[in-house]
Amino acid sequence: MDIKVIVAIIRRDKLEDVEKRLRDINVERINVSKVKGYGEYHDFFARNWMVEEVRVEIFTRKEEVDTITAAIMDAAHTGVPGDGIVAVVPVEKFLLIRTRAEATSDEFWPHPKS
Repeated sequence: MDIKVIVAIIRRDKLEDVEKRLRDINVERINVSKVKGYGEYHDFFARNWMVEEVRVEIFTRKEEVDTITAAIMDAAHTGVPGDGIVAVVPVEKFLLIRTRAEATSDEFWPHPKS
């Protein structure tokens, strides 16, 4: 299967920048969730040591991964601890609920007609 899922955990205040960059490169489908977590910037002694962040998930074709991850990294970068992470994960199976069948990348992302 040539489908990957890109998962990014980013600062909440960088979400608009990331969304704009993804629109600029024609990413059509994304999922965004509020999450809480901690990383290199945590302070266990603080009352609320978990930080609110944003999780962005994008299912995409393998050949688009580098373009999308670069866009996220550029848009979310501030250069200080807590900027976040980006992971690329292989997708073993990709099913469409509507059709109750496994989908190929060409079905989910049809190529533009010439």
